[in-house]
Amino acid sequence: MDKQDKPVLGFIGTGVMGKSMAHRLLNAGYPVHIYTRTREKAEELLENGATWKSSVAEIATSSDVILTMVGYPEDVEEVYFGDGGLLHNVRPQSILIDMTTSSPDLAKRIAAEAQTNHSCAMDAPVSGGDIGAKKGTLSIMAGGEKQTFEKMLPIVETLGSNYVLQGPAGAGQFTKMSNQIAIASTMVGVTEALVYAEKSGLDPDTVLKSISGGAAGSWSLDHLIPRVIKRDFSPGFFIKHFIKDMKIAIDSAENMELDLPGLKLAKHMYDQVSEAGEENSGTHALYKFYQ
Repeated sequence: MDKQDKPVLGFIGTGVMGKSMAHRLLNAGYPVHIYTRTREKAEELLENGATWKSSVAEIATSSDVILTMVGYPEDVEEVYFGDGGLLHNVRPQSILIDMTTSSPDLAKRIAAEAQTNHSCAMDAPVSGGDIGAKKGTLSIMAGGEKQTFEKMLPIVETLGSNYVLQGPAGAGQFTKMSNQIAIASTMVGVTEALVYAEKSGLDPDTVLKSISGGAAGSWSLDHLIPRVIKRDFSPGFFIKHFIKDMKIAIDSAENMELDLPGLKLAKHMYDQVSEAGEENSGTHALYKFYQ
């Protein structure tokens, strides 16, 4: 399939993750229209062949499939429901895919409103950080109609290596919350393991050779703890966004009358690190809690 046979993609949000995802779509031959609040963040994509649109509404009226990767649920709400938003301007038969980690209830609202406009919406949050976004190995957790998911597979396969339709609208976000809950406690564990190893006088790189291949092995241990050892706290995923995710998960759990003490402890620790000025560092900067 050449470029002229491919759907025109609209992409909103070109931060750490969105930028790499949009690059992959461009390199796969898709025509990509870009909008972000700060045009400078899109310059590299524009140089690579993306087309600039000056508003969300222009993305909506010029694209067949629109992907959004913004920061917070309130940003999602503004992009979709605000004045000049996607749902007021989207063309019939268009497909909207929100890849932001956001509220399951908001995902359900978006899907319901899209139906009234004769379009389709899916929630498809991702996991895998900046590395997965660059390599196209993201895990993509989708919620929506099976027919829409299958239609979007060529796009999904460009971005991820693990993609699963979890159920109806909102199911992708519920799954991402499960993912973030698992990561939160894992980050506490792997960070404490490193701190303990260093305090006991061990060489942390040598310790990793032993523990990463055993029962303690995890993605966080393999990809983030080596960064900590090098004292590289640059973000693959911002602490401020992880705190947002944990709050969504805690609120959602409380709505289900479920208490998650491990998650609450992790959030408390991350809140302290954030308040110490590390909100724009990567999640592995949890290490600084112990300093």
